[in-house]
Amino acid sequence: MQQSRTRINRNIRAKEVRVIDPDGEQLGIMPVPKALDIAAGLSLDLVEVSPQAKPPVCKIMDYGRFKYELTKKQQEARKKQTVVQLKEVKVRPKTGDHDLETKLKNIRKFIEKRNKVKVTVMFRGREITMSDRGRSVLESIIADVEDVAVVESTPKFEGRTMMMILVPKT
Repeated sequence: MQQSRTRINRNIRAKEVRVIDPDGEQLGIMPVPKALDIAAGLSLDLVEVSPQAKPPVCKIMDYGRFKYELTKKQQEARKKQTVVQLKEVKVRPKTGDHDLETKLKNIRKFIEKRNKVKVTVMFRGREITMSDRGRSVLESIIADVEDVAVVESTPKFEGRTMMMILVPKT
């Protein structure tokens, strides 16, 4: 929250400041009371825009309007932000071809919506001995979606599951 740290008018602690008028012209370095008098004469506020500078830079402006424009910029930035979700598709080593096609359709749909997809092969009971079959299922999925997706994390074992993550191509 930048606006809570912005000092205005009498809250400016420096003895001297570089002053910029409302049109963007530099008025020079002057004591704070003199800068406050100039701002009061124009019915505006003295706002510290760069406190780290030596001496600090203050601008004569309408602080309410400054805060309003700042919140508008933040809202605009939030609008442009995209949230990537992680969708999960679960298969088994013995999943049939038709069922696998349906899962592939879902994976493509998620990728087209710019989401990441976690593909998980679950092994139950003695199926754990078919780890090579699970890996081949994942390899076939990679081959089928390589036109729209790339592998972010390669297939790896975690307990009784084998998983990989696919992301959209850029």
